Order: sequence, then structure tokens, then C-alpha cells
Amino acid sequence: MTETHMRPKENRLLALLPENEYSAVVAHLEPCDTPRGFIIVEAGATIEHAYFPCSGIGSVINISPEGNRVEAGLFGRDGFAPTAAAIEAPVSILEVAVQVPGAAYRLPQSRLLDLMQTQPVFANLLHKSLHVLAIQAGFTALSNAVHAIDERLARWILMCHDRIDGNELALTHDFIALMLAVRRPSVTTALHVLEGNRFIRSVRGLVIVRDRAGLEDFASDAYGKAEEEYERLIGPLRKSTR
Repeated sequence: MTETHMRPKENRLLALLPENEYSAVVAHLEPCDTPRGFIIVEAGATIEHAYFPCSGIGSVINISPEGNRVEAGLFGRDGFAPTAAAIEAPVSILEVAVQVPGAAYRLPQSRLLDLMQTQPVFANLLHKSLHVLAIQAGFTALSNAVHAIDERLARWILMCHDRIDGNELALTHDFIALMLAVRRPSVTTALHVLEGNRFIRSVRGLVIVRDRAGLEDFASDAYGKAEEEYERLIGPLRKSTR
């Protein structure tokens, strides 16, 4: 979906606003494309805008002093980024980057903070989104510690699938390796396991989900708790019924 065809209500948070708050927020939104590799904010940089994706997927990335990188969180039309914008943080500690191209609406941080003072439902949704992303990051840390790579990959594909229409995910091996904090050969092996079970089909730069229910069973307890918290506090992640 390009910026000329998307609507703000493609973003889950904006869609949940009552009409008066929606009108107040939308009046200040600016549409923008978010191509793969687009940096929403660099680590250590001043936060200038908050982005509300309508399509595509982004990553919240931790970077060590030595330059090691790992994805700590994943978001799409279910939320906004950087979440630090909503707590008046002037600088982002984390890098936020687009991994699956899409489109978004953005809002200057100063305007975001002003709207949070006058639009209570908007403010409440942003706080809930902050919370569920923190929950997701916590379960990512747990999964990295206790689950096999192929189970972690199944979880991550499910998380991406939650945030798109259809079953085709434009995913690179480099992105998957970043998410799982593993080397590319391990990604290839894990993809072969999922493909051998006919859960997915993997072609160059594309993962096609063939059996979502099978993926969920395979991921077992690696997937589900953060998603349950999102649905409990905010609503469904996917447009279609699982």
C-alpha cells in the first residue's frame, strides 16, 4: 500500500480512537513511505517524529558498545515507534528501522506530547502499546534463552504474519539472522526444517506461510503470551480470523 492509497485507520491504534480524538490527531499527521532500510531513528539520535505504520514491519534494535546488534522488538500497524517519543525522551537509546517496506503516518514528537495531554484515549492507547512492546521484548529474551532456533524462527514468522495481509513475507536472511541473533547458516537450516514440515515455503527474499496452525503448534510456548496481552488490552492483531 502506497502513501497515496493508505488511510490512517489502517493503523490499529488510530482506528480505535473515538471520532473526536481521531479528527484531532489526524489533522496533524503526515503520510510517508517507509522503504526497507529506512531508519525511523538512530541509536543516540534526537527523536523528531513518532511513526504510526499502516503497513510494513519495523524492528527495535539493541546495539552494544562493540557494535553487536540484535532485535529486541517488532512492530507494524499494531503500534507506533519509537515508543520513547511518548514518554518525552529527547534521545533514542535504541535504533528503530524498517525491515519490511510499507507506509506510515508520522507526527512530530512535540505535537504527539501535546495531543496526549488533551486526548485521553489516544494517550491511553500509546501507554498500552508501550507496555505490550515491553512484554514482547521480555518474551523474546526468554525465547532466545530456552528455545531451539527453529522454534524461535516459527515464533518470529508468526509475529510477522500477524502484522501483514496475506501470507507472503518479504524477508531477507540477514533480517532473520538479526532477529534470532544467529548466523546466516543457522537461518538456512531452520528455514529448511519449517519448509520440510510444509509450514512455509521459502524462496529468495520471500517466506510464504502455508500452514499457520502447524506453525503455532510447532512454536509451542515460544509464541502467544505477548499476543494475548495485546489482544486483551488493545484488540486483535490480525484483520482476518486465525
